[in-house]
Amino acid sequence: MEAVFITIAVLAVLGCVAAVILYFVSQKFKVYEDPKIGEVEEVLPGANCGGCGFAGCHAMAEALAKADDISALSCPVGGSAVMSQVAAILGKSVAESAPKLAVVRCSGCTVGENANRQKTLSYDGAKSCAIASTHFAGDTACSYGCLGLGDCVKVCQFNAIKVNPETGLAEVDEAKCVACGACAKACPKQIIEIRDKGRVVKDQARRVWVSCVNKDKGAVAMKACKSSCIGCGKCAKVCKFEAITIEGNVAHIDNDKCKACGMCINECPKKAILATFEPPVKPAPKPAETPAPTEQKVAAAEVNKPDQQ
Repeated sequence: MEAVFITIAVLAVLGCVAAVILYFVSQKFKVYEDPKIGEVEEVLPGANCGGCGFAGCHAMAEALAKADDISALSCPVGGSAVMSQVAAILGKSVAESAPKLAVVRCSGCTVGENANRQKTLSYDGAKSCAIASTHFAGDTACSYGCLGLGDCVKVCQFNAIKVNPETGLAEVDEAKCVACGACAKACPKQIIEIRDKGRVVKDQARRVWVSCVNKDKGAVAMKACKSSCIGCGKCAKVCKFEAITIEGNVAHIDNDKCKACGMCINECPKKAILATFEPPVKPAPKPAETPAPTEQKVAAAEVNKPDQQ
């Protein structure tokens, strides 16, 4: 019986010693986490999409809580509403950010009689844009256009993008897109761009963009696709706000400078510039006015006028 009590006493002492050791070790190596990180994470949408540039919402919350200035950080899913709540929790100010969405910069339809890009071969490999682009430039004459195999569709967590079977092109659902940027990163052709939705006029976001990324020279680009930008520069010349630049034989519209006036749309000979609104009708050229007769011509006519009987 005495042996039993001794055993119990030894185990109790060992347990107490182990508990004391664990306590001091935990105090030595404990990691302190700012409680505001948890508060911020609860406000964030929890999509873990990586659109903010961090691995997930927890990493974003840590960065927000530790940053002295959060104006450079933004949650594309939550937008300004979420960032305002975060700023209130942290007692910091945040800049107002314009709503954004993904834009597919390719109008090269590959399906049907109205196809702008004609198929030059038949691809029978893996249904992946990333894999296909490593083997060949594409199944049309345009090596820059949308492959239409749906890598962007697979990575979108919000079901905001699909490949239209009638055109063979990726299309973005504006109502569902949160501008996380996952589709833009997944596109090996880099034709998906995150742009401002545009200023709202009569409940419609006015947005203008060049729907082409073909960097070939004009003649080559026209042979590859009927709706390609040829880098002629007419759109840049007519723009009063210097919002359009020509780089690498293709035009690009600056989000910050564009006022969505629509003048460039009418000027583009290839109709490569698209918009979410109807552009203003281009005024017809005025007829040439008949010049008024000069005094010398009138005097000469009087002299040469035959005498009337």
